[in-house]
Amino acid sequence: MKLRTFCSGAMLIVTCSWHLAAEEPIHLNTTGMNPDCGIDIVQRDTIILVTWPLSPTTCGRVQIDLSSESPLFHSIEVARDTTGFRSVAADLDPVLFLRVGDRDLKKRGGWTIFFDRMQRKNSELHSATINAVSASASSQSRRATLTIGNVVAGPFSGQLRWTFYADNPFVLQEFLLSTDRDQTAYLFDCGLVCHSSLPEQVVWRDSNGTIRQKSPKKFSVLEHPAVRGRGAAVGSEDGSIALFPPPHRYFYPLDFSDNLKNIWVGPHCHDSDLPFGFGLRHDLRGDDRYVPWFNAPPGSNQELGLFLLISDHGPQRALDEVAQLTRNDRFALLDGHTVFTSHYHVEHTREILRAQGRPPGPEAITHSPKAGPDYIIPPSLQNPGFVRTFREMGVNIVHLAEFHYGDSSRLNQGDRIRNLSLLHAECDRLSGDQFLLLPGEEPNVHLGGHWISFFPKPVLWVLNRPDGTPFVTKDPVHGHVFHVGSESDVLRLLQAENGLAWTAHPRIKGSTGFPDRYRDRLFFRSDRFLGAAWKAMPADLSIPRLGTRVLDLLDDMSNWGDPKYAPGEVDVFAIEPDHELYAHMNVNYLRLDVIPNFQDGWQSVLDVLRAGDFFVTTGEVLIPRFAVNGAQSGDSVEVPGGNADIELQLEWTFPLSYAEIVTGNGRSVQRQRIDLSRTKAFGSETLH
Repeated sequence: MKLRTFCSGAMLIVTCSWHLAAEEPIHLNTTGMNPDCGIDIVQRDTIILVTWPLSPTTCGRVQIDLSSESPLFHSIEVARDTTGFRSVAADLDPVLFLRVGDRDLKKRGGWTIFFDRMQRKNSELHSATINAVSASASSQSRRATLTIGNVVAGPFSGQLRWTFYADNPFVLQEFLLSTDRDQTAYLFDCGLVCHSSLPEQVVWRDSNGTIRQKSPKKFSVLEHPAVRGRGAAVGSEDGSIALFPPPHRYFYPLDFSDNLKNIWVGPHCHDSDLPFGFGLRHDLRGDDRYVPWFNAPPGSNQELGLFLLISDHGPQRALDEVAQLTRNDRFALLDGHTVFTSHYHVEHTREILRAQGRPPGPEAITHSPKAGPDYIIPPSLQNPGFVRTFREMGVNIVHLAEFHYGDSSRLNQGDRIRNLSLLHAECDRLSGDQFLLLPGEEPNVHLGGHWISFFPKPVLWVLNRPDGTPFVTKDPVHGHVFHVGSESDVLRLLQAENGLAWTAHPRIKGSTGFPDRYRDRLFFRSDRFLGAAWKAMPADLSIPRLGTRVLDLLDDMSNWGDPKYAPGEVDVFAIEPDHELYAHMNVNYLRLDVIPNFQDGWQSVLDVLRAGDFFVTTGEVLIPRFAVNGAQSGDSVEVPGGNADIELQLEWTFPLSYAEIVTGNGRSVQRQRIDLSRTKAFGSETLH
């Protein structure tokens, strides 16, 4: 074994080259392979050859070299038929760097934590050692896996696995690692390094979408470009490899969506003596607010993955193919549906307020007597970046959560009305042309925990009610003003104005313990309280489903009895077009044919949410129709004898793994899993 040490600041790092633990031959175990899977995995001496169709016209082949001191990827090849393979890349090694720190499990929430600042704690960086002592192949329907072991990275150990998909040009490469170390949180960087000839060029899209390219020979130091689409590609016009992460699984939750330069390119990754390489990275400091990293409970099997896409075209074409898997980071049009997204602290209204009293400048405009005296809109806020971003992503309706900073409950009536009137006027101004910007808040008073408010029209309400103040007063300019000082006042307001409320980030952050602690309260059990919002938080790469925190809560709420739902939420602050928003985002597809006009109100949006006529997605999977005995989502239906005919229409980009039917009886939850491993990318199907 080649052992090297070097220092990086105050940290000692030990790296080990890939090696063979013994000179005894390694025999590939193929007892789990079915030849009908469409993927051929065979061993020839020390080489394992994996051959599979990339498309109807091309084949891919990977040669894995198990011999001592050789790079693991002997070659990655592509061909128009099985006789004319040409090398796209050769002599590559997978690399993994693992940064390990301590989670404070005594804090509120334990493993269900967001409020942790891992970037400010001591941590250790470890380089993975791949020690090939075993190799096995197995298949399931139209995909196959090749696994080798052992892998060690500091206190973690496990295996390296590749998943190949018949008729698809990409491979999922994953380090499968676990640790017995207590209270562990971690980050990881991964990628490929080149041990012999270099590719002709490296290509990526910068954060504004412009193609950038550079010769690997010109990288004298490691670089971290800010990219759009989370990936990069290397190669020539004769063939290339793109590298990119699972889009919504790779990033842990943050408050801000800034582009944190998740790509590394060049030599000396983490100050090592590694040659030129490229890969994915996690920024140590994140947005430098609450930076929780990934959870690794003892014994959990963490899946640290990236995709490799193999193309017989140039790197730019490979990046185009990668972008198609997320529809160019856009949410697709779906007949009979509108795209609705919620919980954004963009603080646009506060930015407008801060601009008052400043010299207006020649480009400033004034607008809308609805907000009281004319106010100044500086050029930077006339067409704000968050609006441009949402429009570019195909979002139709955005529900804000303004006034999150500060304590709005202490504002007097005049200041509160001024703020709300300005919020309403700006939402009106920025709406139009298939886009609706809707006012909303995260008031966080009177009920317990954090919660979201949503009304079907502009409503003026003050978050406190001094002694002797009526529930509703009449302002000579603005009309009715509501005063709420208790949970009963909140419910009364929601009922009076036909509004909705729901728990924000349930069972985590400021809602730890909620909605469980008020599940029997009148306001929660009413039809004005929708339920609790879904988001993939916290991050644990051992769990196959995103956001199990809220999926489990949805099961619980369903068994509690009253109809409750889990709309998707995003919960981030300032947004600009060059940010990495898509990876942190989810949306709700509402069964709504027409986008309302702001000035006419948007009662139909709340009606669809209240009825449950929507589905939540990160964008890659769409559900045009879901019906039980002919009744669609949101309807009620009799299920005689406990037997139901379920019709499920699906459209997707990435190949699917499974569907799961979840049922309950008021006491327990049952799950029925439907295997979908036969699917390939970009499909649609109706399941019964």
